Amino acid sequence: MHISVTKAAKEWGVSRTTIYQKVNDGELSRNADKKIDVSEMLRVFGEPILKKRTERSVNTVQNTPLDSRSVQNNTDIEHQLALEKLKNEHLSQQVSDQKKFIENYQQQIAQLNKTLDKANASIQDFAQVRLLEFKKSEQSYEPPLKQEKEKTDDSAVATVEKRKRWWAF
Repeated sequence: MHISVTKAAKEWGVSRTTIYQKVNDGELSRNADKKIDVSEMLRVFGEPILKKRTERSVNTVQNTPLDSRSVQNNTDIEHQLALEKLKNEHLSQQVSDQKKFIENYQQQIAQLNKTLDKANASIQDFAQVRLLEFKKSEQSYEPPLKQEKEKTDDSAVATVEKRKRWWAF
């Protein structure tokens, strides 16, 4: 069966220019009467659009029986889908809440680390000051002379004697 370029363009949903280009490129052939064989169109462009549309509409009518079981099944599936969407939203909200908790905890940890760093710095400063004071007192310490030691020994003896006198009845 042979058809004109115009009819082929309408049935296959392509422009006449496209068909002429395919003919000029050698991808599509025409007869001497300038008509195109349908088998050539099928080979190059596949099934015609009009035929596809007709087949779809026939299949749609055949595949849509409206019995109560399929309607009930559809309703059940829609309800399940709605329930799953609600669950999904709820889980998304929980994830969002948990992320906020994590951010809050991370901020608290950062604040505690800053406080700990300040405390450690203060402890180090205090330890350095005490070490310097200890070193200064160690450098300024001189052992007592023998005379001072004797005076200390004499005063200790006098203190002991005073104690003895005080306790004597």
